Amino acid sequence: MERRTVVLYPGIGVGHLVPMIELAKVFLQHGLAVTVALVKPPLEPLDFSATVARFAAANPSINFHVLPSPPPAAAPAGSGSDGTSARPIVRTLRFLKTMNTPFRNFLRSMPSSVHALIIDMFCTDALDVASELRIPAYVFYSSPASTLAVFLYLPSMRDKINTSVGELSDSILHFPGFPPFKASELPQDILDDNEASRLILPTFQRLPESRGILVNTFQSVETRALRALRDGLCVPGGATPPVYYIGPLVSGGGGGDEGHDCLRWLDAQPDSSVVLLSFGSMGTFRKKQLEEIAMGLQKSEQRFLWVVRSPRTDETNLFDPLPEPDLGALLPAGFTEATNGRGLVVKSWAPQVEVLRHRATGAFVTHCGWNSTLESITAGVPLLCWPLYAEQRMNKVLLVEEMKLGVEMRGYDEEVAAAEVEAKIRWVMESEGGQALRQRVATVKDAQQPRRSRMEEARLMQHLSSSSRTCRLRVAWFARDFKRR
Repeated sequence: MERRTVVLYPGIGVGHLVPMIELAKVFLQHGLAVTVALVKPPLEPLDFSATVARFAAANPSINFHVLPSPPPAAAPAGSGSDGTSARPIVRTLRFLKTMNTPFRNFLRSMPSSVHALIIDMFCTDALDVASELRIPAYVFYSSPASTLAVFLYLPSMRDKINTSVGELSDSILHFPGFPPFKASELPQDILDDNEASRLILPTFQRLPESRGILVNTFQSVETRALRALRDGLCVPGGATPPVYYIGPLVSGGGGGDEGHDCLRWLDAQPDSSVVLLSFGSMGTFRKKQLEEIAMGLQKSEQRFLWVVRSPRTDETNLFDPLPEPDLGALLPAGFTEATNGRGLVVKSWAPQVEVLRHRATGAFVTHCGWNSTLESITAGVPLLCWPLYAEQRMNKVLLVEEMKLGVEMRGYDEEVAAAEVEAKIRWVMESEGGQALRQRVATVKDAQQPRRSRMEEARLMQHLSSSSRTCRLRVAWFARDFKRR
């Protein structure tokens, strides 16, 4: 008997692809066949093919298909309406809109019928393809449920005010499912009330059109948000589709990186003694900020493992890999010698999941990306929050004010001083407050383990099956009606 097929459509970016791969494994466990339809970025990064090959080799049970580029006439322009270079999110959303045609053609070409589509949160234009082909479509939301609550409610809030969101500045906002926060902690692209926000908000407004929303979270850390979503408080005057908390979807590690030099270095360090500093696949700093971090680490006298990436210039394509950093040119003179034996600087990349789960890791200085956040929480490692872009300032609010699993690195909006780096690292590693923080994170880890709710998985699978049956009945009805005509 042929297995039912689910097609996953993760959009652009490794940060969106990685949790989608973990979601694919959930569907495989329930006996479904899984195909992942990949989008090649408009300016193809040098390592895109290698990345696809690596994921395919590590997941032989999943079918990976790279969609062809859109027709040239549909390719988005590289500049804004005012002639200036468009922001990355603008270029990304425009490009994803043009991918509807290749995606539609691919779905039509599949040898077996598609049971359901799971589309990324930024790919909601693909809901039109799903509607046209009469395939049940679900949205995968890879950020916390709390920000989902905010983005669902934001359009109605904007309709009520007589100014742009950016004009609210430091006003305190109150949204269902989210703790009180400053307007300035919303993503910059929304605050600016420009072309970016005019593309982002409609993208999120379409989320309720889906058959359901899958969120990479678990109940014990986001009770407030999940309750507000369940009670329909986030879409005033409209219906909220079923929301399934199916996280934490975290890589199991062990992807052939067990022999990395940094893991051997960690083996020689005492338990819970090392601070990891890593800022995601797109997080970079200018030379001056790197120097401040280095001075703070040196003065803290704590052990550290620091992943340093080359600064990104204004001319650098967002999706292109950065060159290997020249540590001698980027870091202060004498830093390496002064920290020899208690610190290790790694160029560009480290196996983060394995590092966080290592017995020697005791704290994590992070950009607050949700993938990294879940990796840290499931490893029982407290967070020092240094948000950089997108919704990360909101994630910081959640971690510090709501979950109380992290503390803020002050000055992150401009420049974090060496004194702040030194003070916060000393605090988390040496103080009673830091020890209490570590115990809270350990409690969350041990209480949840944290495992996906099997009940949520069963509820999702039941809904997915019923949606597919309903869709097949509609197709049969339309076919009969067409014949009568």
